[in-house]
Amino acid sequence: MDELINDFLAETRDMMQALSGAIVAWEADPSDRARLDEIFRFVHTVKGNCGFFDLPRLQQLSHAAEDALAAVRAGRRAPDAALVNAVLSIIDRIGELVHALETGEALADEDDEPLIVALNGEVAAPAPAPEPAAAPAEVESRKSVRSIRLSVELLDRMMNGVSDAVLARNELSRRLRALPPDVAVEAAFERISTCIAEIRDAITRTRMQRVDSLFAGLPRMVRDLCAELGKQVRLEVDGGDVELDREMIEMIRDPLGHIVRNAIDHGIEAPEARAAAGKPKTGRLKVSARQAGNQILIEVADDGRGIDDEALVRKAVAAGILSADRADLLSAAERTELVFAPGLSTAGQVTAISGRGVGMDVVRANVERIGGLVDLDSRDGDGVRLRIRVPLTLTIIPALTVTAAGQIFAIPRSAIDEILRASGNAVRIDRIGEADVATVRGRRVPLVGLPGLLGVDSEAPAEERKIILLKPAGGDVYALSVDAVHDHEELVVKPAAPAVMAAGIYAGTTLNDDGRPILVLDPSGMAKRAQLRFEAIEQPARHVAEAEAEAARAESTLLLFRGLDGGARAVPVALVERIEDVPAEAVRFSAGKLRVVLGERIMPLAGCSEAPGEGVLRILRLTDGVAELAYGFAEVIDIRSLAIEMQPSPAPGEVGGVALIDGNQVELIDPYWLFAAHADSAREEAEPPVCAIPPGDPWMENMLKPLIESLGYRVVTAADGIQADISIDSEGETLQIAGDAIHRYDRAGLLTALSRGAWRKSHG
Repeated sequence: MDELINDFLAETRDMMQALSGAIVAWEADPSDRARLDEIFRFVHTVKGNCGFFDLPRLQQLSHAAEDALAAVRAGRRAPDAALVNAVLSIIDRIGELVHALETGEALADEDDEPLIVALNGEVAAPAPAPEPAAAPAEVESRKSVRSIRLSVELLDRMMNGVSDAVLARNELSRRLRALPPDVAVEAAFERISTCIAEIRDAITRTRMQRVDSLFAGLPRMVRDLCAELGKQVRLEVDGGDVELDREMIEMIRDPLGHIVRNAIDHGIEAPEARAAAGKPKTGRLKVSARQAGNQILIEVADDGRGIDDEALVRKAVAAGILSADRADLLSAAERTELVFAPGLSTAGQVTAISGRGVGMDVVRANVERIGGLVDLDSRDGDGVRLRIRVPLTLTIIPALTVTAAGQIFAIPRSAIDEILRASGNAVRIDRIGEADVATVRGRRVPLVGLPGLLGVDSEAPAEERKIILLKPAGGDVYALSVDAVHDHEELVVKPAAPAVMAAGIYAGTTLNDDGRPILVLDPSGMAKRAQLRFEAIEQPARHVAEAEAEAARAESTLLLFRGLDGGARAVPVALVERIEDVPAEAVRFSAGKLRVVLGERIMPLAGCSEAPGEGVLRILRLTDGVAELAYGFAEVIDIRSLAIEMQPSPAPGEVGGVALIDGNQVELIDPYWLFAAHADSAREEAEPPVCAIPPGDPWMENMLKPLIESLGYRVVTAADGIQADISIDSEGETLQIAGDAIHRYDRAGLLTALSRGAWRKSHG
């Protein structure tokens, strides 16, 4: 409502500014009918809007002026100078009230009655001047944000200017990378990048509109459909304050309308059928919107009959879309997905309104064209929930630039699942018939070569190519082979020429930082162009899926790495908190063990026989959920999920056994032994015992404190309220520790007493 009031105030202010010349002209020539009509339309509009927004003072003034001007237009009254002055006074007062509403300024509670009386040619009795008072309630509660109106063309020009600035920034970044580092220049570039980003965000917000403009036509649509179909539907709309790019709103307006028509026509039952099914006679249709990250989620849910997936399968088989053998192997989700097949409908007869399934392929295609996703959830007898996910804006998107046959292309980052080396251990490429298949960590996916799809020859050797796993909106995962992968960039996407878009594999065009054009690839379009058949390489049978699920439960996910001695080892991924690089000087052999400094903590270090002399040491930061320790290694080999047969080690130790993985012997780390061997150190670092010493004793501070800390204690000064696991008191040269009297230079006695305190702490 606040935004509507702001629009009303901006519109009123604009009309008053445009009306200023007409008022002066009418004052000079009160018989000018055109000027009179212009002023009448203004007060009439203000009166109608004030009634809607409950602004009684404005409404009273505009209504009085409208009545007087209507009498002049009807010829019942002559437009004399007194009437002109009275109308001008009314309009001036309206301007004062509008200004007060915009700024929230206090306005004296003046009596408007003299102005209204003057319109009738009468003279009001003089009234005492009112005391300045606080702003009226309507002014206080409706302080607005001042705004102006801009043409869409101007906004587009502003966004194009920012887009060019983004391209210039990208070019500058590329040129700076080729120069020697300069801290001052890099700092200035960062400031420029920040300013451009802020300007881009601000201008993007000027393009945003509330989604309620998209939902505004739904109540009338639902009313008309219910009247035509004889149904009763209660529409619930939520999330109208969510903002979306105005272009996106226009692009999803038709798909949303089609979905709503489908829901009412073939989703929600007639009142008699609902009553027979034990449902309320009035159906429920909920349309909601909310923001999730950089996407907008629009959901349409009804409580109708749901989608008859068995009927969909029968119609698909009858139409030749699906073979009978394949139909028997479809899962429930795959059967429901048939609703998006072209020309497929479960409707008993074709209607002028909709047919569930007829046109749904167009809905999905339109949403995917703008980078969106449509998914469907149907429950038999309980209704359908359909979700549309669309990006906030189409203008600037994050993308990955790649090369194929010497040409640069861009792929939307939202569709990229993973980037791999074609020659890496994680990928195996096979040829089945006339198609290529990539096996990534045991998962087989179709492989499409971008140069081949474009009809050109690749310029890169096979071992140097890169594999990009793509998951387009609403589609399955497939692999795309490219010659090279470049940078992640923010690209300004614009529509390409119709001849280019007709190829079906492009989503638009952009400019490289050097001014060369780049075509943005459409992952869904490439999959269709390549005629990928996912069912040909997957095993869709349900019993096979169950067997795979059972096998997955028996698999372990391992991090394969190469130790500092060159041997291949593996550790469960669940134990790895993160991988870090630490300088060699952070590793020292102290208190009988190798330890490493990580931030503000000291951790035990395994996997190393000695401290490195120089350089950087890579470590795995392992945790059992309570304690942590570091494990030194040389490089990561891969992450694999597989079922292994381990040959155990003859004796307990850091290596629990060995297994054959990809033809190589891999030592398997025994995490239980590893954490048990370092349990004391890990526990000391996690929860060190506390020792309290008397304050103001130099011998305690300089001589005894280092010894206590070397045993893993945290030393504090004794005081009221200090909680300590062990306390030390001094009487001359005798120390009192946990009831024992020990000479201050009895090292063995001191260590024994302190060790007992640490043992009691660790064992409760």
